[in-house]
Amino acid sequence: MKLKNKVAVITGSRRGIGFGIAEEMAKEGAKIVISDIDQKECEKACKTLEKRYKTKTLAVKCDVSNKNEVDNLIQQTIKKFKKIDILVNNAGIARFGSISDKDEKDWDLTIDVNLKSVFLCTKAAVPYMIKQKSGKIISLASIAGFVGFDSISDYCASKGGVIAMTKELALELAKYNINVNAIAPGIIETKMTEGMLKDKKQREGLLAQTPLGRVGKPADIGKSAVFLASKDSDFVTGHTLVVDGGWLAH
Repeated sequence: MKLKNKVAVITGSRRGIGFGIAEEMAKEGAKIVISDIDQKECEKACKTLEKRYKTKTLAVKCDVSNKNEVDNLIQQTIKKFKKIDILVNNAGIARFGSISDKDEKDWDLTIDVNLKSVFLCTKAAVPYMIKQKSGKIISLASIAGFVGFDSISDYCASKGGVIAMTKELALELAKYNINVNAIAPGIIETKMTEGMLKDKKQREGLLAQTPLGRVGKPADIGKSAVFLASKDSDFVTGHTLVVDGGWLAH
């Protein structure tokens, strides 16, 4: 039980990678705050975790690009659990289209959800971590923050920003005993990648780029997040852990 009695706030966690992280942390004894844009779906996810792992949970609807909603998420967490030990900035979107086809609204939405949210959530949670002189902040980047992927320029830019921001925050918050790291997933089986993975040709192409020869599962990211949230990573900060089956080894 590496995270026994720890309180973890995980954005975008009603399904996919976010829920995978929540599930692995619940297995390790953490109290889980499920946050996403659909309150009923958040509540369903909480009930699943409570039933499977007998852990305490909280469901909070939150648009991570909205400061007031982010502040409410953190305040509701403190109200129920009195502290916040782990913040996972997981919420994110990807919208395909060439630079010619995308407009300013498309760009702003992706940057707001994927990058601005890391700023808003971290800013809201940090005062409580500083007060308790400890904390683990984990943000979801992507291998698309390291290499280009066709037709998602805004997504690549946002994830590159997460990697850079992680390094800066690690320097800024180290004196408060707060570790700041990121995870860069490769191709993971989620709703976001469903279309690509259903297409036989695309799936084969993606697997050809992945030396381990399989698509990742949300649990693969969840287990990595547990490491970064636990005492096992106390001397790790400013790092982006790549979990991609070897994609970037090429």
